[in-house]
Amino acid sequence: MSETTSRRLINITALLSLLAIIAVTIYWYRIGVFKNLSNLQNYLNGTGFVGPLIFIAIQIVQVVIPIIPGGVSTAAGVLLFGPWQGFLYNYIGICIGSFINFFLARRYGKPFILHIVPEKVFEKYMAYAKNQQKFDMFFAVAIIAPIAPDDVLCLIAGLTHMKTRMFSWIIILGKPITIAAYSWALIFGAHWLLRLFG
Repeated sequence: MSETTSRRLINITALLSLLAIIAVTIYWYRIGVFKNLSNLQNYLNGTGFVGPLIFIAIQIVQVVIPIIPGGVSTAAGVLLFGPWQGFLYNYIGICIGSFINFFLARRYGKPFILHIVPEKVFEKYMAYAKNQQKFDMFFAVAIIAPIAPDDVLCLIAGLTHMKTRMFSWIIILGKPITIAAYSWALIFGAHWLLRLFG
């Protein structure tokens, strides 16, 4: 795939994803889903497996093409589906997106990454990859840390000699910690605000 083709594909995918989100939002608004959180939760619960699948798809897209902040979508999962189901759907979507990033970077290399990540950011994190063993350790710690740029690091990992098995275990075991931290912070923050203003 040429650089022009990959850039065009990314732009088209981002545009289509954004248009789809806007269309769904408008539709939900017109049928009164956004009148309150309870309405939205009831609507999603009534859609069977379709609601969770849509949310998981949104999470996958936002990991690969960051059209919305990851923290916002993770928080939305907990608000919409509750702490346990929200955690599960976040976990599935984010893990799938992380694997897609890893394999896209491995397949298409630096030119592909630079369509998504600014060159300064790319160079900053590539500096950690000079020593593979140190990068593997850094990557594992960063995936667990809630504030680390996970999506960027998954792309960088695809350019290194990191084994797929190691990447898989780090994502599968590390992501739950980050997602749980976001979920816990959201729930704690909501209770704190209710006490403060209640």
